[in-house]
Amino acid sequence: MNNTWSQTQAEALPQLDVSGVNEQGLLSPNKILAGDELQNKLAGTLGATLANELGVSATGYGAGASRPVMRGLEGARVQILQNGLSVGDVSSISADHAVANPIQNAHQIEILRGASALVYGSGSSGGLVNVVNDRIVTSMPDMVSGAINTSYETVNQGKTANIEVDAPAGPLALHFDSAVSNSNNYQIPGYAEQGGPNANWSINPNQPVNVPYSGKLPFSYSNQNSLGLGATYIRTDGYTGVSLERMNHNYGIPTYDGGFIQQSQNRYDFSHQTNDPFDGFSSIKVSAANTNYQHTEFTNTGVAATQWNNTATEARVEMMHKEFLGSKGVIGAQVNGATLNAIDLSSNNYAIVPQTKSNSSALFWVEEGRYGPVKTSLGARYSYAGQNPNLATQFPSPSSQGVPSSYGPPTLQNRQFNLMSYSAGGMLDVARGYGLGLSYTVSQRAPTPQELYSYGPHDSTATFDIGNANLATETSHNVEISFQKTLGLFRSKASLYRNQFSNYIYGFYTGAYSTVNNFSVVQASQASANIKGAEGELTYNWNQNGVGGRVFGDISQGSFNAGGNLPLQPAPRLGSELAYQRDGWLTSATYIYSYQQNRLATWEVGPTPSYNLVNANLSYTERVGKINWTGYVMLKNLLNEEIRYATSPMAVRLYAPQPGRSLMVGVRAAF
Repeated sequence: MNNTWSQTQAEALPQLDVSGVNEQGLLSPNKILAGDELQNKLAGTLGATLANELGVSATGYGAGASRPVMRGLEGARVQILQNGLSVGDVSSISADHAVANPIQNAHQIEILRGASALVYGSGSSGGLVNVVNDRIVTSMPDMVSGAINTSYETVNQGKTANIEVDAPAGPLALHFDSAVSNSNNYQIPGYAEQGGPNANWSINPNQPVNVPYSGKLPFSYSNQNSLGLGATYIRTDGYTGVSLERMNHNYGIPTYDGGFIQQSQNRYDFSHQTNDPFDGFSSIKVSAANTNYQHTEFTNTGVAATQWNNTATEARVEMMHKEFLGSKGVIGAQVNGATLNAIDLSSNNYAIVPQTKSNSSALFWVEEGRYGPVKTSLGARYSYAGQNPNLATQFPSPSSQGVPSSYGPPTLQNRQFNLMSYSAGGMLDVARGYGLGLSYTVSQRAPTPQELYSYGPHDSTATFDIGNANLATETSHNVEISFQKTLGLFRSKASLYRNQFSNYIYGFYTGAYSTVNNFSVVQASQASANIKGAEGELTYNWNQNGVGGRVFGDISQGSFNAGGNLPLQPAPRLGSELAYQRDGWLTSATYIYSYQQNRLATWEVGPTPSYNLVNANLSYTERVGKINWTGYVMLKNLLNEEIRYATSPMAVRLYAPQPGRSLMVGVRAAF
C-alpha cells in the first residue's frame, strides 16, 4: 500500500523519538523514513518499502513476503524490531516467511548501524530495522486526531483501507488502528520463467522445470488485516502504557510448484518511562513484549503440510544519563526467551527443525559526545545466548530421505554462546557543514536453531537442509569511511566499507540430492568471507519547496576468502530522482538502473538480468474545515520491465518476477 501525506500533515504529527540516531546522523549511515517520504514509499511489505534505499535491497516471494537485505546480508543478520522490541516472527528462517509486522499505519521506519544498533542486538552485522507505530502514545493529544486512507492498484486489483485514531480520555491517551489489504495474483511482463517458457532451468540435479505462465503470476496474491489498540496513562514525569495487536495474513508462494501460507499473530506490549528519575539520569524506560506467532504452509492443492509456532517474550530496561565529560549515553539490560516449533501435519512429527527453546540476556552501553570539532560514538554489548533443542527428537534415517548415508542428521545438543560486540566511531568537522568519519564495529552472532539442528526437505527453496550442531560463533569486523555535506542547496553523503567475517555461516550446496523429492542437499557450513561496498548520494534542494533533485548509487560484493562469491548478493544500482513541491502539490519521478548480477556462488543459476525501474507519483492536498484531504496517483514500473532480485533464492527468482506496470489511485483524510 502506498499513499501520500502533505508536508503540512507531516509537521502536524507528534514529534517522534529516533532510536540511537545522533543530531545529524553522521557517525553511522542511519536512515529515517517518516512523513512524506515514508508515505510515498510505503508498500505492502517491509522489504518492498525499503528495497530502493541506499545499501538496502530485498527478497521477493510474490506480494506477501519480502524482507530487507542490507549491504549483502539478510536473515538473522538483519534484525527487525517493532517499537524497539523484536517482531517475534520466523521471517529470518526463510525468505518465504513474511515479516509479521503490519506497516500500513507505521509512523516511522529507522535503519540503524554501528553503535546505535548495539542498544538492540549484537548479531545485526548488516543493520537493524525498527518500525515505529506509536500505539503506546507518549504525550497527551489535545483532541481526537487521526487519518483514514483508501487506495486501489491496477496490477493486482489491490484494495487497501486503513484508519488510525488517537484520543484523550481524562489522564489516558487512547489509540486505535486497523488496516485491510486484499490483492489478487499480479500481472507480470512476459513470462514467469526467466528466459521465456522453454528455458527449463534445472536448479536440482536432472530435474529441468518448465513454467509456461504469462499474464498473472499464480500464487502471487496477498490478503492481510490487522487491529491495534493502545492505552497510556500520562503523568507529568512520564507515562505507562499497554497495547495489543492482532494480525492475519494469507499469501501465496510463487515457486514453480506453488503453495500458500496462512499467518497470524497476537502481540502484547508494555512500556513505562519516568523522566529525571534521580540525579545524573534524564530518564529510565522499561518495556516488554509477548508475541504468539503461528503460520501454516499449504500445498498448491490446499493441503495443510507444515505448521510453525513461535512464542517469544522480551523485556528491557534503558537508563539515559545526562551529559558527563562531554558525553551522553544509555546503559541497559535485556532478556529474551522463545520457543520455536515446526510440525509436519501429515505425520505429527517435527518438520525441518526440532522444537528449540532459545534464551538470551544482554548488557549494553552506548555513548555519544562532542569534543571540539570531533563527534564520537562508542558502544559495547555483552550477550549470553542459549539454544536448547528437544533432545528426544527422532530424526529420520538418511536412507528414508533418499540422501547418501554421509549426510546424516546433526547431533542434538544444547549450545551456549558468549557474545561480545562493540563499536567506535568519530566524525571530524573539516569545515562548516562538512564531515569526515571513520567507524569500526565488531559484531558477534550465535547460530540460529535452523542453522544448528535442521534436517529435512524445504519446499520453498527446493533444498534438503542439514544443520551443523558444532557451528561456532560468527564474527564480523566492519570498517567504514564516510563523508557528508549537510548544509546548502547541494548536499551529499558517501560511504566506503569492508566487512570481514570469521566463521561466516552459509548453506553449502554439496552436489548430493534427495531421491525422494529431488532436492539438492544443502549443509550448514562456515568459512572466512568478506563484503566490500560503497554507497552515496548527491541532492539539490531535497525535501524543500520548489524543484529538487537527487542522484544515488550503491554496490556491494561478497566473496569467500578462499575464492568464490557469496550467495544471494544484490546487484549494483544507479538512480536519479526529480521532485517538485509547492502549494499542496507534490510530484516526483524516480529512475533506477540495476546492473546484471553475474557474480554468483558456484551453485547459483544465473545471471540475474539487469532492469530499468521508473516510478512516479503526483498528489495534491487541500484543507477543508478541520480535515486535510489528499488525493494521489502513483505509477510503478512504468516501463513494464522484468524485475528479478538476485537476493531471492533460485526456486522463486527463476520463476517469479516482480509485478509489471501498475497505476495506484487513492485518497487520504487527516484530521
